[in-house]
Amino acid sequence: MNIVQNGQFRKVGAYEENKLWQNFVKREEDLYGRHKDIRSEFEKDYDRILQCTAYRRLKHKTQVFFATNHDHVCTRIEHVNHVENVSYNIAKYLGLNTELTRAIAIGHDLGHAPFGHTGEGILKKIVEDEIGESYWHEKNSLKFVDSIETLQDQRGDEKNLNLTYAVRDGIINHCGEVDENVIKPRKEYIDLKTISRPNEYAPYTWEGCVVKISDKISYLGRDIEDAITLKILSPEKMKELTEIVGEASLVENGEINNTLLMHNFVIDLCENSIPEDGLKFSKNYIQLMNSIKKFNYDNIYGSKRLEFFRNYAALIIKSIYSVLMGFYFKGDIFSSMDKVEKCYPELVRSFKDWIKKYSYGEMPVELRKSQNWKNKNIYNLSSKRDYVRAVIDYITGMTDQYAIKIFNELIKF
Repeated sequence: MNIVQNGQFRKVGAYEENKLWQNFVKREEDLYGRHKDIRSEFEKDYDRILQCTAYRRLKHKTQVFFATNHDHVCTRIEHVNHVENVSYNIAKYLGLNTELTRAIAIGHDLGHAPFGHTGEGILKKIVEDEIGESYWHEKNSLKFVDSIETLQDQRGDEKNLNLTYAVRDGIINHCGEVDENVIKPRKEYIDLKTISRPNEYAPYTWEGCVVKISDKISYLGRDIEDAITLKILSPEKMKELTEIVGEASLVENGEINNTLLMHNFVIDLCENSIPEDGLKFSKNYIQLMNSIKKFNYDNIYGSKRLEFFRNYAALIIKSIYSVLMGFYFKGDIFSSMDKVEKCYPELVRSFKDWIKKYSYGEMPVELRKSQNWKNKNIYNLSSKRDYVRAVIDYITGMTDQYAIKIFNELIKF
């Protein structure tokens, strides 16, 4: 028997009658300037993210397990699709704007590094040590949709995506590592670029809050499923997990699977959430979520079998970073790259294209920006700090496979 949609959140959702609507749909400028369109503002954002190259690359980025030869282990793009599905179902039931949740969901992880959170941790330490700044994937995701990703307009000019405030806000504030049991949107309209750490602010919309909690619902069970597939969990650990989940009467016939966990968390959230109190689980389910999270950290994310992967990822990322930083000589970056281009043709070509597209300052005539690049210029090549940022962003955008390809080029003689 299906639960009937309650729609209690319709009055606070991101719709035109909401007094905050103009804040929700605010853009820096219009990407296309079209006079006719059949899509809503959030549908436009969804399509722009779907079309951008960073979204396509998610299919070759690690979620938790680096398993390039296993077709059924979750990748980053599958995770994103799970979040879109879960947030859509919750938003639809509650009466919130599903077009907004879909757009936030498919864009929320565009700034993830290659090799998952392992890669993120490696780059985070490099950034902190080298330039004393922060590095975290939610902020990177906002940077990618704001300043990195481009699409062609009707004149063939490459321009930034220029997404709505509500989608951008949901992306940078999506962190699923939330332990409190009540989530409500914040009231303040802030400059999103001033956010300095994960979970510093709640999202500005209820829809953003739904995506935030859907992120956690989506990965907990799926990570267990992958761990079972890859035989990371022993029979003893599976028994322990069964007991944890069984205490909440979630297990039917002794089975644990991702769809069962996701379904029950979604139903519990929908049945216990009202606008006055916020989005929340029952006491039993928030305890269960925290217990599963602790189990995953103890037995999956901290598994010794992942140590080899972590060392491998560190070797690749640090090697690429070291070579790229070796090119830095103030005012002479390009000639430094020219000297080794025959040895590292793919790396030099692709990195030249990167800094040409996003940098300003003096460049050789043959390396000046294409006249069709109308995107933001975000790196000053005369500044070492900016150059470090250019290198880090370039590596962040890589897929696992591309990073491995570049590394293999570095060690080839």
